[in-house]
Amino acid sequence: MPNSPTDMDEIAKQGAATAQNFAEIAELSVKIWQAALEGQGEAASPMKALEEINKALWSSPEALVKASTDYWLGQQNLWLETMQRWTGPEAPTPDTRGGKRFAHKGWTESALFDYIKNAYLFTSDWMQQQVTDADNLSDSERKKLDFYTRNYVESIHPANFFALNPEVLEETVTQNGENLVRGLQMMLDDTERGHGKLLIRQTDMDAFEVGRDMAVTPGKVIWQNNVLQLIQYSPSTEKVHAKPLLFIPPWINKFYILDLNKKKSLMQYLVAQGYTVFIISWVNPTEAQKDETWDSYAQAVLGAVDVALKETGQKSLNIGGYCVGGTLLGTLIAYLGKTNDKRVASATLFTTQLEFSDAGELQIFADEETLADLETQMPDGYLPAQTMASAFNMLRANDLIWSYVVNNYLLGKEPFPFDLLYWNADSTGMPAKLHLFYLRRFYMENGFADGGFEMLGEEVAPTDVKIPLYHVATKEDHIAPAASVFRGVQMLSKAQNRFVLSGSGHIAGVVNPPAAGKYQYWTGDTAAKEDLAAWLAAATETDGSWWGDWDEWLKKRSGKKVMAREAGAVTGVLEDAPGSFVLDRFDLR
Repeated sequence: MPNSPTDMDEIAKQGAATAQNFAEIAELSVKIWQAALEGQGEAASPMKALEEINKALWSSPEALVKASTDYWLGQQNLWLETMQRWTGPEAPTPDTRGGKRFAHKGWTESALFDYIKNAYLFTSDWMQQQVTDADNLSDSERKKLDFYTRNYVESIHPANFFALNPEVLEETVTQNGENLVRGLQMMLDDTERGHGKLLIRQTDMDAFEVGRDMAVTPGKVIWQNNVLQLIQYSPSTEKVHAKPLLFIPPWINKFYILDLNKKKSLMQYLVAQGYTVFIISWVNPTEAQKDETWDSYAQAVLGAVDVALKETGQKSLNIGGYCVGGTLLGTLIAYLGKTNDKRVASATLFTTQLEFSDAGELQIFADEETLADLETQMPDGYLPAQTMASAFNMLRANDLIWSYVVNNYLLGKEPFPFDLLYWNADSTGMPAKLHLFYLRRFYMENGFADGGFEMLGEEVAPTDVKIPLYHVATKEDHIAPAASVFRGVQMLSKAQNRFVLSGSGHIAGVVNPPAAGKYQYWTGDTAAKEDLAAWLAAATETDGSWWGDWDEWLKKRSGKKVMAREAGAVTGVLEDAPGSFVLDRFDLR
């Protein structure tokens, strides 16, 4: 071990150089983050993040002085501990914190990389603590600042950089740089696939094909208009319930999350339980959809309702909606209640928010500044698919952006084939007017919950909903938090509500077939419970999937059994499921 004055001077120089590198990392990471997340605009840029962080810090000069002193003393102590590890007979135990991104042995076995790791973790904790301690911030400002800070901290993670990642350095030596050659080729391919923007692959995009590996439940496209195709699934039982079921997926993703494969397909499960099932496949918009609005999408759904009723010879149907598809459905059934329209007998709302006072992490993208920036990105009347995908990836940047930057471009490894990530990467755009309306009227103004929401020429409110409702929230949902969903349930005083809380998150908590034997769900009475915590304290927990519970609820509202119906027997067939709308991919345009 080095212990002479000359050696100590050299160690000190290395420490100073490392500190300087850490400062340069922050500056370089800003440029890298901007490149990786290009298209989000000024409101979501890392420079704005730094501005907001500095603004919060300077709001209290005395606190800033103390925080700065604490920071530099902490960094000094880290360096002294590293010096002790290098030179002392009783070196401190390496810190094993940091999660899977610091899992490689090099982060603990090497004193230098252990210092880099600990300096980063200390900086990360310090920056996020300043957000917690900042004065004079509203809840919304604090949430936005927390988001900016978290994303900035994730972008400067030392694992993101070639020279600071021991695993990458080890692989580069072992492979004589071939990993970097492969990584560069993947980066070039992803830039080409993104039409000049880096479209980071999260899975093997050639391993799956829609209609072959996913979206394979047999059916027919029986009707379409400017914004949707209507699919009717073929029966798999001799008899079916008389009343059909129509499903409205979110238009921010493609519908086949509900028909991902034979083992995970909710659509196949429902058909097997004897339901006549219809699902909407939304268009991937272009300039042709520039004039579409909330009302026009609602009218398109009513058109699908009429076709499903004509096809089955029924006067009413059951209907379901997922995420924003459920929000549209919530306003639509309020309109039907207000106008005394009986075409919908019951509704099921999956991870659906109707009350947006505290609406989860997407709310950070809803303010006038962000909306003004979004408008500049939609000159042709629609939001490009890549922009929406980047926004969702930013919510989990470590997992959905930076881990793939390292795996793909630095280690040169092909990402693992995973159907869920293929679906996640199969992005959709958004009609401009519809998207801006949704962000403003719901996330910013909480317009439906506050009453006076105009829908198809009528002023509607939650109290206009009069039909039975089944609600599913998921416990770990960051898109539609369970507490927010529960507040929406409490507004629907005239409806008969059954509320179910599923384990896991926004996708896995919904797409959870009984055969998987995963997670659990909670049920209970919502009438006397003022918030989710009180409801959960009194709820009953059941292992496994909630699908069976929903089936029991749904079949009581689906009528007697009749002979199974051939898809499109009345209205005709346009093409086989899954249809052409879902095959329209942004990266193939």
